[in-house]
Order: sequence, then C-alpha cells, then structure tokens
Amino acid sequence: MREVVEKRVVALGEYILKNRATVRNAAKKFGISKSTVHKDVSERLKYINLNLYREVKNILELNKSQRHIRGGLATKNKYLKERQHKTN
Repeated sequence: MREVVEKRVVALGEYILKNRATVRNAAKKFGISKSTVHKDVSERLKYINLNLYREVKNILELNKSQRHIRGGLATKNKYLKERQHKTN
C-alpha cells in the first residue's frame, strides 16, 4: 500500500511541476480530492523526493499568490456569459 501512495505522490509532484498546475487541476486529473493532493505534495513529498518537493512548493506558492486574480477573472467570465445568454 505504501508503495502505491509513494508513486501517486511523485506522479502528482511531477504533474504539477510539468504543467504548472493548481491543486484543483491535479485533483481533477488524478480523480482524487484537493485535500489529498495538498497533503501529498505539501507533506508526504518532502520525505520521498526533497528536490521535487521544493520545486512543487514554489509553483504552489506562485499559484497561491495569483489566486485572487484567477477568482476575479472567473467571476468576470461568469457574468459576461450570463449577459451574452440574456441578449441571445
């Protein structure tokens, strides 16, 4: 069982690194919860592959610093779609 978890943790870390993915994107791709992804890459990965952990941590910190922008854009797009739907 432990080997399966370790493989998943490394796969998640590599996916996030390669795609500069968010925790949400990774969770969707792997079919697991966001909290599992977060625990895997922020806690477990440190003990399995320290270098990968550091690189993934930098990406997650960047994503965290940009989340208010992403949220604003998502809200803007939501209301633009609603406006277009009403006019059609």
